Amino acid sequence: MTLLSGAEILIECWKKEGVKVIFGYPGATTIDIHHHLAVSGLRFVLCRHEQAAVHAADGYARSTGRPGVVLVTSGPGATNTITGLAGAHMDSVPVLVFSGQVSRLSIGNDAFQEVDIVGVSRPVTKHNYLVLSTEELAQTVKEAFYVATSGRPGAVLVDLPKDVMSGKATFSYPKKVELKAYQPHLVPHPRQIQKVVDLLLKAKKPIIYSGGGVISSGASEELLKLAELLNIPVTTTLMGLGGFPGSHKLSLGMLGMHGLYRANMAVQSADLILAVGARFDDRVTGALESFAPKAVIIHIDVDTTSIHKIVDVDVPLVADARQALVAVLGVLGPLPSYDQKARADWLEAIKKWDTESPLTYDRSESEIIKPQMVIETLYKKTKGKAIMVTEVGQHQMWAAQYYLCDAPRQFVTSGGLGVMGFGLPAALGVLVDRPDATVIDLAGDGSIMMNIQELATAVQENLPVKVAILNNGSLGMVRQWQELFYQGRYAATILTASPDYVKLAEAFGAKGFKATKRSEVEKVIEMGLAEAGPVLMDFLVDPKELVYPMVPGGRALNDMILEKTHLP
Repeated sequence: MTLLSGAEILIECWKKEGVKVIFGYPGATTIDIHHHLAVSGLRFVLCRHEQAAVHAADGYARSTGRPGVVLVTSGPGATNTITGLAGAHMDSVPVLVFSGQVSRLSIGNDAFQEVDIVGVSRPVTKHNYLVLSTEELAQTVKEAFYVATSGRPGAVLVDLPKDVMSGKATFSYPKKVELKAYQPHLVPHPRQIQKVVDLLLKAKKPIIYSGGGVISSGASEELLKLAELLNIPVTTTLMGLGGFPGSHKLSLGMLGMHGLYRANMAVQSADLILAVGARFDDRVTGALESFAPKAVIIHIDVDTTSIHKIVDVDVPLVADARQALVAVLGVLGPLPSYDQKARADWLEAIKKWDTESPLTYDRSESEIIKPQMVIETLYKKTKGKAIMVTEVGQHQMWAAQYYLCDAPRQFVTSGGLGVMGFGLPAALGVLVDRPDATVIDLAGDGSIMMNIQELATAVQENLPVKVAILNNGSLGMVRQWQELFYQGRYAATILTASPDYVKLAEAFGAKGFKATKRSEVEKVIEMGLAEAGPVLMDFLVDPKELVYPMVPGGRALNDMILEKTHLP
């Protein structure tokens, strides 16, 4: 039987798992892998920083639903992946980092670029492995992919000593994995399904609270069917945007700290909340003791530990979101009987909330560029079909409010960890799989500088990302808190030495455009979208603009600041 090196076995394992592309950065401990990878037929995307490589794999995974794969060297190469791993793990994204490691005999001896990356990464991964022999490599890789992609998906790290990669073994890839200590529960219990159905039919003011689990499980179609069948309004988390069509008449938009007024008021007034694939994050619930005080709560989630973790629920249902919704629809049948008048009255009440306090901003004819107007123009010029990727900050919240995503995997952002610098590399990851799509990285002038070096990756890989910077000369979200709650003392939040982004784009070999007044916005967007390659568009927006509504920390969801005149 033919012997293969560990490096060759690793590549064959990737092929067996259907991997087409690997993101990363080379080094001494991975040189054997790169030697064979170069002639393997697999694509390697050379990013300019290991953190960015993980974000790119993350974006790829969110866009495709397939695991994102990263290859980095030992020491700083491995430690630079930690932020990306933590971000992917918190948002339940299947990302696998394969890190080089010093040879086994050097482990523990403070060798050059030796780091216990298994120990370092343990708190921010779903699981991780140190491969101790070439013979066990294939089994370990199979397990790693299974753990990363099954149940509640997450980040996994596999550490590869250099001599394991150069060692020889026969290659045999396992057909399946059985782990006694890890058995995801996917199939819903019939009795719990019946309880869910009974409560849905009985409710007069129900609401569906949809999270990222709906998207990762492929349950968007079933969610739409359920909402339309029972005429139930749907609110989504930041991670759930696109899981239910944002332009649908039953869509309430995002809830939470910067959620829409109608969504937050509906949650606080509902008599039933059906939570699907969401984890009751603190940015969603506001003050826990006052969250949804009138509601019976049903929680569907594949992760047992997420249920009852933050909010006590009345009906727990541990299952895959899609399988659970399919079961609910099966029991309901095509013509379920419910109080249609009560449901119509409920929707009318929500409509009144929307009329009372609609999502809006100053739309005067002033030449000052409002950031919301830039997003609305992007929506108009792309007909709502672009894949919206964001960095983190005010612009992220405005994108969630104003760019209505109608399809799953159309909104890509860092939710749980809130990673500045996520957007540009994540957008490149999306484009690797979908090079013909319009992919926009909506950025702030703070976030974009975190991984601006990836413009070089975009140019080298010919990935036509469209970066739109809402440039307000500050770290806007922190500045907003300083203005509202810290007497306007803008400590360490004013950016006085930002580069000329047009020249910077050109220096990387990309195109750059700039808008300094309102009348220039549409033309700049048209020029940017028309370009065949990477583009950076710099919009000098109103630095005084704040994100509203806003629920201050520690307050109930219905205790919102709606504009400056409502400050406490």
